[in-house]
Amino acid sequence: MSSTLAVELIRQALTVALLVAAPLLITSLAVGILVSLIQAVTQIQEQTLTFIPKLLAMAAVFVILLPWSLSQLVQYLVGVLQSFPTLAS
Repeated sequence: MSSTLAVELIRQALTVALLVAAPLLITSLAVGILVSLIQAVTQIQEQTLTFIPKLLAMAAVFVILLPWSLSQLVQYLVGVLQSFPTLAS
């Protein structure tokens, strides 16, 4: 295996990981900001108040995007498995 192929496989793996994780992270960020704004307006400063809305929003996004995420991961896996014959040479 050449070093350029190894770097390419790692780059693709990181790209797929970021692509799959990004919707969940963005959802968590958006819900956290929204809850923080509500806390600032109402002056309720409870740290645990953001946990349940974030958890519910992330679970909903996870369920909605699960087919897409799995297809992205399967495409990457198929690409890696198809490149195995070239790794031996």
